[in-house]
Amino acid sequence: MNIDYGKFRVKPGSKVNLREYATSEDGGYDKRSAKDEIKQNIRQLKDLQEKFYADDRYSLLIILQARDAAGKDGVIRHVMSGINPQGCRVHSFKTPAKSELEHDYMWRHYLALPERGMIEIFNRSHYENVLATRVNPQWILNERIPGYGSVDAIGGQFWEERYAAINAIEKHWYDNGMRILKFFLHVSKEEQKRRFLSRLDEPEKNWKFSSSDLQARMQWDAYDQAYEEMLEKTSKPHSPWYVIPADKKFFTRVAVGDIILELFKSLDLRYPSAESPEILARAREQLMSE
Repeated sequence: MNIDYGKFRVKPGSKVNLREYATSEDGGYDKRSAKDEIKQNIRQLKDLQEKFYADDRYSLLIILQARDAAGKDGVIRHVMSGINPQGCRVHSFKTPAKSELEHDYMWRHYLALPERGMIEIFNRSHYENVLATRVNPQWILNERIPGYGSVDAIGGQFWEERYAAINAIEKHWYDNGMRILKFFLHVSKEEQKRRFLSRLDEPEKNWKFSSSDLQARMQWDAYDQAYEEMLEKTSKPHSPWYVIPADKKFFTRVAVGDIILELFKSLDLRYPSAESPEILARAREQLMSE
């Protein structure tokens, strides 16, 4: 199906109101047709990834940000299932460890960046440093940044500088061959509640639930504001944000897969030049004579 994914892309400099972005959309798919589309995407991604790896000019960073239970793990599991694991890694970022807090907040993310020919998926990312910490600024104090020894010192200028730093770093990555796709999986409060209850009602899903999930849910409006400002300040031509409807998991997976595939097709990927025909002929002759 021909879907205009441009409507999900946050235009640089635009004002973002998440209430204007859909949470429930099917794109004309049902579960069966979406499954077929995902399978087709996987076949194409598998072929293009091999060429991407051989081309060795680009790397790809895929960033997934979302509220709890929005389906990040499912997107990774379904969309990237056909990718050669030698060429793709997933890194899930949790609360910074003490050793990580001995460095600046980008340090641990730099360590996980993809090398040329590789795909890296960040399940949560450096954007937690303008999301979770924006809603809970007391957590910034753990970073022990000179001049910011109290919550009162962390004002608007602090966040503007952090957005600017992230934009500059991502532009540097892009200029050096990294392509960046950023997805915010936009789930409704009602659907999150349904998924939380499912995790509580089904014993095999209990492990997925954390009491901290409810704390973040209680801060829903504050997170809305943080997400909106993040999308406004950091969606750039070289590193765009896509706000993907996440209430219907099958469409979320189709949309993310289609957008990744579209990026691969835009790169003019090619295999490196082979040895000369003469060298190849001599190699064949040598092997056949053994």
